[in-house]
Amino acid sequence: MTKESLLDRLSAEVGEAFAAEGLDAALGRVQRSGRKELPPFQCNGAMAAAKAAGKPPRVIAEAVAARLAESSILTGVTIGGPGFLNFDLPQSVLVGALDAIAADDDKGAWQRVDPERIIIDYGGPNVAKPLHVGHLRAAIIGECLKRLFRTVGDDVLGDIHLGDWGLQMGQLIAELKREQPDLPYFAEADEGPYPAESPVTVDDLARLYPKASAACKEDPARLAEAQEATVELQSGRPGYRALWQHFVDVSKAALEKDYGELGVTFDLWKGEADVDPLIAPMVDELQAKGLLEESDGARVIRVAREDDKKEIPPLLVVKSNGSVGYGSTDLATIIERKRELSADRVVYVVDARQREHFEQVFRAADLAGYMSADRLEHMWFGTMNGTDGKPFKTRAGGVLRLRDLIDQVVSEATKRLDQGGMAQDVSPEEKQEIARRVGIAALKFADLSNPRTSDYVFDPERFVTFEGKTGPYLQYATVRIRSVLQKAGSDGGDAPLIIEDPAEIDLALELSLYADAVQGAYEKRMPHVLCDHAFTLAQAFSRFYANCRIGDEADGQRRSSRLRLSRITFEQLNSVLTVLGIPVPEKM
Repeated sequence: MTKESLLDRLSAEVGEAFAAEGLDAALGRVQRSGRKELPPFQCNGAMAAAKAAGKPPRVIAEAVAARLAESSILTGVTIGGPGFLNFDLPQSVLVGALDAIAADDDKGAWQRVDPERIIIDYGGPNVAKPLHVGHLRAAIIGECLKRLFRTVGDDVLGDIHLGDWGLQMGQLIAELKREQPDLPYFAEADEGPYPAESPVTVDDLARLYPKASAACKEDPARLAEAQEATVELQSGRPGYRALWQHFVDVSKAALEKDYGELGVTFDLWKGEADVDPLIAPMVDELQAKGLLEESDGARVIRVAREDDKKEIPPLLVVKSNGSVGYGSTDLATIIERKRELSADRVVYVVDARQREHFEQVFRAADLAGYMSADRLEHMWFGTMNGTDGKPFKTRAGGVLRLRDLIDQVVSEATKRLDQGGMAQDVSPEEKQEIARRVGIAALKFADLSNPRTSDYVFDPERFVTFEGKTGPYLQYATVRIRSVLQKAGSDGGDAPLIIEDPAEIDLALELSLYADAVQGAYEKRMPHVLCDHAFTLAQAFSRFYANCRIGDEADGQRRSSRLRLSRITFEQLNSVLTVLGIPVPEKM
């Protein structure tokens, strides 16, 4: 069952008034007023209707306002300027909205009418390579979208989709063979069984891969060795398959640890290799459908359209040497997700550089009848840059490991806690955990608070602060509300709400708009909309805290009402931060 947002409810009421005047009900769309001196809600539909109706907008606004005079959910209807409609709400409506929020497990979040089964692909790390800052945005945005989709009612599975089947696997095998040629995995006649213990650690892989990659770039013969090893691996050579499994296992353990630090988890740990059994049947099927064409010894699918404004190259399915690449494994993965996982929709959280690739894959899947292109979404994102405006790197100019970035922000968080005299009455272990949560909050909120499609600058000193629009500020605001309730020794229970003071009204209005924020974030796939709501809500509570006595209010009924209002705010703010994936300490 859907939970209607306040703005939808108000818009339906105003829309009926427009419809009664013979106008489109959609003109009644209500929005939050951006000016404090005006009533909290407005509708600009009369302006848009004027030309079609052949009447001045103010005349239309007056007619609509007259019809709204008897409304039970709108009050104080006024007309501003040439025809802007302004509205207020009776206290009963606000109280009713807050009561519903308090009783709701999701604290007022919007719900879909027709939920879907969604696979969200938001990892994409390569086996044998440590996570670096380039993996950060996919992890943070993907985890948030997964939580958001679940909040609105979708059935969601998060898939890491490991890069575990391409040339890098052949490079690792060939390089290890050079270093340890006597390992049983390289004996052509040996078909196992092979040792259960891996011959390499994750540190070995981190050393071997750059060495192998550099050698392949410099020496064509080394590249040929790696390509041959890749083909043999993909063809099922037992020793190479066993070695590959070791690479995956040791990499997975390291990835789980690093992603775990960010609070990022996956339901599926599938990779390109999982769909290898589907490749040959898929190629035969594509051939039978007449979609495959020969091109310089390779086989491709032409996906260009006559109305394309730029050239879209064919999708490479089978390389000239018989091996397969990202195009074929991504296409086969769509088959797996549709047929085996019953996906209604697949969402890919991958950076903007892959936009053309996904356009090719989606078109090919549509042409082949595997999945409609409108059910495949590429949620691309911009770049995280350093204070120099360039992609975030080490001081030496190299790629910064994610682990090192996390250490940086935790160190900065520890410094800020000390400067603010915070977390001083806890054990060193507790303080370290608080600093970790503060650092992760700074990192995540800095990313999510910017529009997904924008580049942004990450400055630890700017974002690891308890002031302004930051993750630590929101953590502090949430902890402060908890402290107010603990100090009062009461959370207001089910006390009747009294919403009269301007600060109470402002806070109540912000709470009531959570559903709209969730709906907007979901439909636009833009987590920053939730960040904006969390920050605005925290600011509204700060004004309420400054202007209204809460725990020490002399009037018993008003005290209970304000404590309950505080609790509702705490629960919703905590709910928003949970969707954003931001951990809140017990105290600071």
